[in-house]
Amino acid sequence: MTAGTALGHSPSRDDFAALLEESFLEHEITEGSVVKGRVVAIEKDVAVIDIGAKTEGRVALKEFTGPGREGELKVGDEVEVYVDRIENALGEAVISRDKARREESWVKLEKSFENNDRVIGTIFNQVKGGYTVDLDGAVAFLPRSQVDIRPVRDVTPLLGTPQPFQILKMDRRRGNIVVSRRTVLEESRAEQRSELVANLEEGQVIDGVVKNITEYGAFVDLGGIDGLLHVTDMAWRRVNHPSEVVTIGQTVKVKIIKINHETHRISLGIKQLLADPWEGIAARYPEGAKLKGRVTNITDYGAFVELEPGIEGLIHVSEMSWTKKNVHPGKIVSTSQEVEVQILEVDPVKRRISLGLKQTLQNPWEAFAEKHPVGSEVEGEVKNKTEFGLFIGLEGDVDGMVHLSDLDWNRPGEQVIEEFKKGDMVRAQVLDVDVEKERISLGVKQLGGDPFAEAGEIKKGQIVTCEVVEVKDSGVEVKIVDTDMQTFVRRAELARDRGDQRPERFATGEKFDARVVQFDRKARRVQVSIKALEVAEEKEAMAQFGSADSGASLGDILGAAFNKKRSDDE
Repeated sequence: MTAGTALGHSPSRDDFAALLEESFLEHEITEGSVVKGRVVAIEKDVAVIDIGAKTEGRVALKEFTGPGREGELKVGDEVEVYVDRIENALGEAVISRDKARREESWVKLEKSFENNDRVIGTIFNQVKGGYTVDLDGAVAFLPRSQVDIRPVRDVTPLLGTPQPFQILKMDRRRGNIVVSRRTVLEESRAEQRSELVANLEEGQVIDGVVKNITEYGAFVDLGGIDGLLHVTDMAWRRVNHPSEVVTIGQTVKVKIIKINHETHRISLGIKQLLADPWEGIAARYPEGAKLKGRVTNITDYGAFVELEPGIEGLIHVSEMSWTKKNVHPGKIVSTSQEVEVQILEVDPVKRRISLGLKQTLQNPWEAFAEKHPVGSEVEGEVKNKTEFGLFIGLEGDVDGMVHLSDLDWNRPGEQVIEEFKKGDMVRAQVLDVDVEKERISLGVKQLGGDPFAEAGEIKKGQIVTCEVVEVKDSGVEVKIVDTDMQTFVRRAELARDRGDQRPERFATGEKFDARVVQFDRKARRVQVSIKALEVAEEKEAMAQFGSADSGASLGDILGAAFNKKRSDDE
């Protein structure tokens, strides 16, 4: 106050200006700042606040309410507000309690974020992809994945309750804050787990409560920490599903098998508390022994058979049937079926027992060989045709094969096999049975006898009568009369003279004499030649009816030989 005013004189214009400037210096207000104000009135749903410098503003009462905020507002209370504008069209200041609180919160939250400290907030609304959290005025985003350790279907119980959060990300410029509740829970849980795990040790036997059951096992609560009881550690026998052994809420005695102190994972077992049925297994199940068991599981590679509780053996698919190859085990045995098996091998170290199903039945090839010795005749249906022969279905569900070479004595097998089709009934002779290789050799041509074996005294140089079977461009196919042998006479062997070497001179059914030029009983080959016969007759005539110095012509000699032969024939 100036001297003039102190003496009671009215202030001059200069004095007033000085007083006004002094007032502004004492209560300097700038837009975008947080200032203190006093509540001078409350009208319905707004509070009138004097922020100094004879400036007032209005703030909605709802900005003063909410979780973690002040109680009921009354006249005379001092509050901090944010100044948006010093004066609007009505001459009032535009102020906000929410913005003031937000400014305060940002400063505190940035410090907490730098120090990696937890902050207290309240979930108050649901938005796309998550929820909004009030951090004492600042609004943060809580992603759905960060709400809890496990997915939460209903977040209602968490709404409106102050609770700790961890700030994951802050961007002051954009006004973005991302928080996590899950991180806080995981840290708390990790601390608790570390303390609980420290009090446990491998080999310890404790009681636990079954908390959850999955396809692969059950989670057991050991008093604040969970352990996994895997399905393979529930019993020595095969367990198809954990629910066969335990139920939710059941108290079970378990043994701690393994503790991973880094991940805090605990493996539990029940079967380890029971006697091991594999001890002394080799003595109880000697190789070669036959016994009965129950099929418990069927796979693509075989079937598992339970021999006693906790002891299973595998019948590999190759040991299931003598005759059914490449068939799924499920078509031979069924689950829960009782079967007789033979012990093939026992491995106590790997805990494996190999079983055989087919070994309990007679080998069908042995049975066939006993009933149908080599040389006997059988009949069966054509199952398949291949490039090397026919497969014939025989008694005992076994197959025999007729090779192409055993279809016909004279004709090529490639030609003969075309006369057969699937489903035809065929008679054949048993040629060989190889039990070890599971092969049966059959022959069709052997039923008619071997023409070479029945050829009598035919030998090289002998003259035989042949009957034309077929005329071809390259020669004629003939059958030696009084035998079942057939052979082919090439064009060059049809006559001595080239002009007569014409197959068309012959007709089917026509007979002629020829000379045997090759006969190999072992190699099953016979060859005849008209040309060789004519040459031999010529030599014989020369020897009998003329010589080089007799003066007789070749015509005279051949004529004389011809006349002699005719008289001999007569």
